[in-house]
Formats: sequence, C-alpha cells, structure tokens
Amino acid sequence: MTVPLTFATLLREQVRRVVEAGLDLTLVSSPGPQLDEVARESGARSYGLPMARKVSPLSDAAALRALAGFLRRGRFDIVHSSTPKAGLLTALAGALARTPVRLHTYTGQPWVELRGPMRWAAMNSDRVVAQLDTHLYCDSESQRQFLVSHGIVSSSRIRVLGAGSISGVDTRRFDPDALSHERQRIRQGLGIGRDAVVIVFVGRVTRDKGVQELIGAFTRLAATAGDLHLLLVGPQEPDLDPLPPDTQRDISSHANVHTVGFTDRPERYLAAADLFCLPSYREGFGSVAIEAGAMRLPSVVTRVTGLIDAVVHEQTGLLVPAKDSDALAQALRRLIEDPELRRRMGAASRERAVRSFDAAMVNDLVVAEYRQLLGRA
Repeated sequence: MTVPLTFATLLREQVRRVVEAGLDLTLVSSPGPQLDEVARESGARSYGLPMARKVSPLSDAAALRALAGFLRRGRFDIVHSSTPKAGLLTALAGALARTPVRLHTYTGQPWVELRGPMRWAAMNSDRVVAQLDTHLYCDSESQRQFLVSHGIVSSSRIRVLGAGSISGVDTRRFDPDALSHERQRIRQGLGIGRDAVVIVFVGRVTRDKGVQELIGAFTRLAATAGDLHLLLVGPQEPDLDPLPPDTQRDISSHANVHTVGFTDRPERYLAAADLFCLPSYREGFGSVAIEAGAMRLPSVVTRVTGLIDAVVHEQTGLLVPAKDSDALAQALRRLIEDPELRRRMGAASRERAVRSFDAAMVNDLVVAEYRQLLGRA
C-alpha cells in the first residue's frame, strides 16, 4: 500500500486473519506508526518504504529500486498490491525481482476525474500493472466492467472475490445495538439535540468525494428542514484535492455542520446519525456505505462505479447523479421527512451487510485465494 492508513483502517482485520491462517506476511507501505502498530498487533512483519502519493520521478525511482531489492532479498512467493502508486511500483519491482505470483487489486481509478496528459499517464499506469501482474482483482463488479470497457484489462484476466469489497465489514464492530449508548454521548458532545435528524459523511473531505455538492444541498435543506445537522467525519487534503473557498467558508461558518477529522472509530459517529451520504465522483466499491448499512443506516450515494454495488436503489438507499446538488437535496429531503422509510431501508442495509459482506467471509476468501496460489507457486 502507498500509505499505512490503508492497513490501519480497511485491512486491519484481514491482516490479522492472514497471519492466523499460518501465512508469513510482510506489510509494506510508507513508514509510519500505523504500519508498525498493525504489524505488531497482528504478528506480521513490516517494511517502511517512502512512497510519494504524487508523481515524483526521483523519489519514485528510488522507491522502485528499494522495493525491487527488498523483494529479491525476501524471495517472496506472492506480492499483493493495491492503490495506484503502490500498484505500479510493485508490478515493476515484482517483475524485476521475478516474484512468481504478482497480484493487484484495483480499488478505484483517480484518472476518472483527470484530463489531458495526466489522465493518459494514469490510465497507462493501470495498463502496465495489468500487463505485468499475474493475477488481477477489483472490489466491485461495476468496476470490473469499467476497467474492461476502457481497455485497461481483458475480461478473462480480472475477478471479483465474492460479492465485492476489499475486506468486508466487521458486523460485530459495526453493530447498532451494541453501540446504542454512543448515540446520545456523541450528540451531547457536539451540541446536537436528541430529536434532531443527523446526516453523516465519512471519508476524505475533498472535492472528488462530492463534499461541495453535499454542503450546497445541506445548507438549502437546513434553511427549511427544522433541526437538521451534518457530521463530516474524515481528514481534509488541501494539498491533493482542496475544497473551493466558498465550500470551506460554509463548513466553518454553519452552526449545524460539525467537522470531526480523522477517527479510527467511525462507528461511534455512524451510531449518532440517522442517514449516511457519500456523493462521490468515483469509487472502487464504497466500503464505508456497507459500514453505514451495517449500522442500520440508509444511504444517499451517487450513481457511480462501485457505489452502485454498495447500495441497492430504493432498497438500502437512494442513488443520485454525481455532481448534482439539486438531486442530492431531493433524495436527502425524502429520507429526512420519512422516518419509516429510513427505518425500512436501514433494516435492509444491515441484513445485506451481514449476508453478503461480513468481514470474516470476505477475509476467508482472500486466505483461500492465497493458499491456492501458493500451491501453484
């Protein structure tokens, strides 16, 4: 992975399951305390390798050289990458080191929102990964179809494990009944009343997550919808994907918009909410929508690749066009004004999360895949 945060959030339980299965696992990402913490608590090894998220020819060349040497010395049977920068470096380094089984999981394409030379370069990076790696996966069926339709990979070479997602959801951790005490505790801490309707967003608070449209829709709704609040749970990335100044101003000035920043316990804030919203421009799958569903929350998300697998329209939530603040406001209003619809969709969301995306089931599929590939190696 490019950054250790991915191990600490999405893959923590999967790492533990792989080690428990008796496989010798080494975690590689940019160095940081989260990398060491996940390795220490799971029994995995770790190797900190500086990787810049932005294109940086000198540091990228140094990272490639270091990674190829590390793979060659370690004589690994399998190397498995995800995220764009780590995927490209690992495909090249794995081929140079002659690691016999090279896996990559696509989890969303940043080039969807790019134009010109940067889009061409990012698309061709994904093509290089597809050509060099021996096995390819993605975390949703719609993303698989998207990659095939854009000529990144042939349909016979890429698979989705189970129903999708990179690691599923821990339905024991994301359990609304076990976390019912957190609802009022979080609300009281933020100055939100017991009877208020609360919308929660969990993710990077950035432009490509649709935060501009969400703030626009919320400010219009809050003017007429009574006691309505919005929780923004996640970090901003001003250097990579800054929000427009007027959106920043609305976030900081609106009394009913509450910014929380990064947390390693998003389930506490989901427990405090009544509905979940993710108006993203692009996703690989949208695992956070499944986590919200496990917390018995209905979702309003955009009709984009990945999210159309995570949310079933009119059953577990509502799908709206991307970059359409008016459509987003209409869908949110429908759920705000209909508590019974929220209850029905929330119950269906929890049932679907347990049935199709429970982390134990998803992680066992990953372990079984590793075992099968080790046998071939």
